[in-house]
Amino acid sequence: MALSREQIAQRVAQELQDGYYVNLGIGIPTLVANYVPDDMEVMLQSENGLLGMGQFPTEEDIDADLINAGKQTVTMATGASIFDSAESFAMIRGGHVDLTVLGAFEVDVNGNIASYMIPGKLIKGMGGAMDLVAGADNIIVTMTHASKHGVSKLLSHCTLPLTGKGCIKKVLTDLAFIEIRGGKFHLLERAPGVSVEEIVTLTAGELVVTGDIPEMIL
Repeated sequence: MALSREQIAQRVAQELQDGYYVNLGIGIPTLVANYVPDDMEVMLQSENGLLGMGQFPTEEDIDADLINAGKQTVTMATGASIFDSAESFAMIRGGHVDLTVLGAFEVDVNGNIASYMIPGKLIKGMGGAMDLVAGADNIIVTMTHASKHGVSKLLSHCTLPLTGKGCIKKVLTDLAFIEIRGGKFHLLERAPGVSVEEIVTLTAGELVVTGDIPEMIL
């Protein structure tokens, strides 16, 4: 069956490495903070100016002044620091983030990403998305594989306004873990109980399937 938002975040957390500086985007990516292994030191960065973001707080630990870029209340890990957004974006633009996890509306076989607007719908602005995709070499996109109407979000060409071109290499959906290379999607893993055929059917862009595709281990 399809992964829940929490399970997607749990699988992304397996891509973390000790000593990483990681930026978590709004939505599913923020949940990754709850699944950082206890024996691993990872510094989570929020673009509004927090380095060392911890797990979401319990009701007793809530500090209304301590929020992430999505305006959710968060905690601070030992050694965390707070600074202005100019310094935060200098860190992002300077290539000092080891891994960025973002949400998206669409991703295509050329690694293009559309993540900030749907024409005709009210938006708050792009935020730091364009800076994040331009300043990071290692980006994982988290998203549902298809819309609630069964329309694929993994396309031959993005149809929505682009956030960045040729910058996405890995996509983790509720159905599959996919790598983008050579102008094609390559299926690496499938969600437990999800068949390769189901993934192929719901992938509009060219999908390469090589050998037996293992199920994700969560």
